[in-house]
Amino acid sequence: MSSIHIALPGAAGRMGQMIASLISESPQFDLTLVSENPDAGKVGADYGRLTGLKFEGLTLAASLAGLSQSETGKKKADVVIDFTAPAATMQHLAAARAAGTAMVIGTTGLSEADEAMLTDASKDIPIVYCANTSVGVTLLANLVREVARQLDESWDIEIVETHHNRKVDAPSGTALALGKAAAEGRSVDLDAVRDSGRDGITGARKSGDIGFAVMRGGDVAGEHSVLFFGEEERIELTHKATSRRIFGRGALKAAQFAASAKPGLYSMDDVLKA
Repeated sequence: MSSIHIALPGAAGRMGQMIASLISESPQFDLTLVSENPDAGKVGADYGRLTGLKFEGLTLAASLAGLSQSETGKKKADVVIDFTAPAATMQHLAAARAAGTAMVIGTTGLSEADEAMLTDASKDIPIVYCANTSVGVTLLANLVREVARQLDESWDIEIVETHHNRKVDAPSGTALALGKAAAEGRSVDLDAVRDSGRDGITGARKSGDIGFAVMRGGDVAGEHSVLFFGEEERIELTHKATSRRIFGRGALKAAQFAASAKPGLYSMDDVLKA
């Protein structure tokens, strides 16, 4: 079986380099295109020399413009793996759609308009879109959905998340995905019951709301807990990531799925069920 060719935007960043290191360790994948924001000052560098990985001769590009170009006439990449930022992800989406290349998107903070663009693009290419590519978090969301389905509104639901001090969005995309799973279990819209950013005299907690609490500090890769508070009892479901490598391994698993999938918008649930 031939290797799956990967295009990796944001390749000079921490997440990009971590995914590249996993690709270098696996015969199932080959890194064929890398790009980075020109503002990072690393465009044009030899990626192998920059990272110390076995990718000498691969030049760091300023965009994915070369995605549809290849000297051999073959596709430059089978899958784009994108963990960048919303505006950049939308540019990469346009390039992938034009080239007919599948995508795995782990970028968080996408707007409703951005997500609508993903849905439209998925008519032409397979897209795996998920706030968290961890297999464990995917299973946690399924557990949260089922527990919420079994419990009535007399059980309060709170979601607590912790990340490193450089994370720019809050609550995290994963926390919101877990909140959505809880809301789905209760057959309600998360936007209608979401309660976050409490401060000052907030009044009593509203029955049926799903609360969010955020902590930022140090180098925490990611910790998420969903707590169900009942009368004189409590259920806690927790996932702790001790390394970002789990997200990279999940992204490569998703890339393996996307490489042979039909056009459509998929989640990590679809990846695990395949």
